[in-house]
Amino acid sequence: MKRRSQLAVLIAALLPASVLAKSIEGVVLNKQGNVVANATVEVEGSDIKVTTDANGKFVITGLKDGLKELHVVAPGYAHLHRDITLNTSDSQSVAFNLERSPIEVIDIEATPIHMSAMESASPVSVLSGEKLRREQAATLGDSLERLPGVNTNFHAKVASTPIIRGLSGPRVLITQNGLDVSDVSRVGPDHSVASEASTAQQIEVLRGPATLFYGSGAIGGVVNVVDNRVPTDSSTRGEWNVEHNSVDDQTVASFNATTGTDSFAFYADAFWREANDYEIPVAAELAHDDHDHAEHHSDYVVKNSNEESDGFTVGASYLFDQGFIGLAIEQFNRQYGIPGHSHGGEDEHSDEEESVFADLEQTKVQLLGEYNLDSKWLNKINLRAGFTDYEHAEIEHGSVGTTFKNETNELRVDILHNQFNEWNGGISFHYKQSDDEAQGSEAFTPPSQTQSYAIALMEERHFGDFLVQLGGRAERVTIDADNVLLPSIDAHAHDDVGGHDDHDHGHDEHSNATRVFDAKHEFTPVSLSAGVVWDFAPSYNLGLSLSRSERAPSASELLSFGPHIGTATYEVGALFDIHEDGHLGLSDHTIDLETANNIDLTFRKTQGDIGFIFNAFYNQVDNYYYQVETGLYAESGHDHGDDHDHGDEHDHSSELPVYLFKTDDVTLHGFEAQVAWQLTDEFKLELFSDYVRARLDSGGNLPRTPPLRFGTEFSYQTEKLSAHIHATRYQEQDRTAPEETATDGYTLVNASISYDLSVLNQDLSLYLRGTNLTNTEARVHSSFLKNIAPRPGRSFALGIRGYF
Repeated sequence: MKRRSQLAVLIAALLPASVLAKSIEGVVLNKQGNVVANATVEVEGSDIKVTTDANGKFVITGLKDGLKELHVVAPGYAHLHRDITLNTSDSQSVAFNLERSPIEVIDIEATPIHMSAMESASPVSVLSGEKLRREQAATLGDSLERLPGVNTNFHAKVASTPIIRGLSGPRVLITQNGLDVSDVSRVGPDHSVASEASTAQQIEVLRGPATLFYGSGAIGGVVNVVDNRVPTDSSTRGEWNVEHNSVDDQTVASFNATTGTDSFAFYADAFWREANDYEIPVAAELAHDDHDHAEHHSDYVVKNSNEESDGFTVGASYLFDQGFIGLAIEQFNRQYGIPGHSHGGEDEHSDEEESVFADLEQTKVQLLGEYNLDSKWLNKINLRAGFTDYEHAEIEHGSVGTTFKNETNELRVDILHNQFNEWNGGISFHYKQSDDEAQGSEAFTPPSQTQSYAIALMEERHFGDFLVQLGGRAERVTIDADNVLLPSIDAHAHDDVGGHDDHDHGHDEHSNATRVFDAKHEFTPVSLSAGVVWDFAPSYNLGLSLSRSERAPSASELLSFGPHIGTATYEVGALFDIHEDGHLGLSDHTIDLETANNIDLTFRKTQGDIGFIFNAFYNQVDNYYYQVETGLYAESGHDHGDDHDHGDEHDHSSELPVYLFKTDDVTLHGFEAQVAWQLTDEFKLELFSDYVRARLDSGGNLPRTPPLRFGTEFSYQTEKLSAHIHATRYQEQDRTAPEETATDGYTLVNASISYDLSVLNQDLSLYLRGTNLTNTEARVHSSFLKNIAPRPGRSFALGIRGYF
């Protein structure tokens, strides 16, 4: 026996590790004992991943001794984790039995550690596959609004950004494959997001603070659009789609395709969309006086809500045994009208508003890579780098009124270690530089450069029935502007008596005097997070997440000073203040970090015919930056060359209310609920609801907070036929901020049906989708245009989709 042991040691010393590598072979079955084909089995903390064959079998080779955590994923089933210890034997045989999950469980790709809706301490959602295609709209916010906890700031269908738990703008980061989309949609609601859903593979939403992964700009959450522009394999596949919509005469076409050889993979996609002004069931504008608008709005459309957009992406990757490296280039173009972008002074026959539109162009380059290390300590390096050149011009009467520009350079490197004492995770380095510039009559922010450096650590480990997730991030953020303007403006109050004021509308010789100065601010945001998931009973778990996240204010929140016609306000940043004499000047207040202390509690049923996810959250934010109405008005400074006489020497039509950025402590709390019941193999019933209460700690409500809503969806699914009908109720929102009006509740009813068939060896899907079937007047409380641009009326979309 001793001689045999010595011989084994000698052989082990002479043979390479690959010869001594061990394997795991097994089969994946469902609860009924039937095989599950195309299930994915991966080794946690490594890049080893295999797929089951038609008989549900798999083999994993090249493993070393020790504890291995296997993760099994299959569509329609709950994820399964299993620990297996490899020691003396060369291989082990295992059998996995998957339980059905009526709630689709898809892994998040936006994070270096494993996260999904049913398994992570922080709440996440994923929209993908056929459901993504049903929900996709021309804008990102409208595409995601039926996810629990996500609303839209609906800007007349031409622009929208997601609202996550009542937070949006600079607090919600929008990314493409983990890199900042780098447009100016976070500056104004009339600015479109430069990302396309029709060519996306999946869209991920991280609710609550996601600052560990993306930085202080993600204090409210992250939306990550995932596509295959840098392909990780060379299998030939793709899809195409053509659709026509009745409500706005919209036609959209798109495709994406991947192919390649053993060592090289290639990708291409493109889309084209064109739409007219959209129809509505009522007059666009809510009447606030006794004038009869019926004749003026007899066509019942939202004027200037047309759009035309197109884009394409090409990418290629070099594939090798240890990973891949690839590059992709995207060109994105969009022209769209800007409803509500009027400047006053028009009568009901004026077409001025129809002549204002945005012309958006963006070029994006992304470099993505992954390298698997054969190292004792390190497992994998993920690389993401991007360059974005963005320009957005607002065209008025054929001339450029204002141009917004942004150039962004970004680099992220994630270094993941091998399992250490059963901990999985790694360290992340992140650099980003953004140069923002606005020129023209509505350039309400000066040119500025924002630069950030960050280091983050993320770790997770299973302790029996407990999963623990920990993380921390430290940043250095610098905002530098060398041409900040302090205009000398005639800011004044209106005297309500008699409808006039007593100030002089003339301008003296000093009215255009301007102070120019440099501004540089440095911040060091630090974020910490801890979470635990407890599988306290079969098919049930509880999740708890605690986080403290800090955010540096954006350049527009600090430096704005000028008319923002998209929101019909005169914006003044937090760097300024109103002095006792009523004049606007520099503020003597300290510029502080915004700090969010967030608690998330999640209760889930992960398996069986009934599944559910209940989230409750409490978010207390110190130094919350928001706009308050000052009671003052200022000239918009916009001259349209209007020569006709308005007949009122005190006409205020060219003035805008002055809104000042200030800070206060606020509290947001609420819930999200999602229940799915698989009645039979064909029928499924889903229910959802969400609610957020957003208020100032000193008293009062935050503006444009989405109301309570709840809804249901009934689905029928066979091998060929798919049908869905869903209804969503939006309650009245009467918890309003000062000068904000309440919004009536409404119910939206939508339905869709599709049929799959095969023609010439290609899978096709014919579909018909109806939205707002009851033709209901629906005004979105979180929209800046709710009083002049309701949701579209009854609409039908007919389309065909192909897969290859």
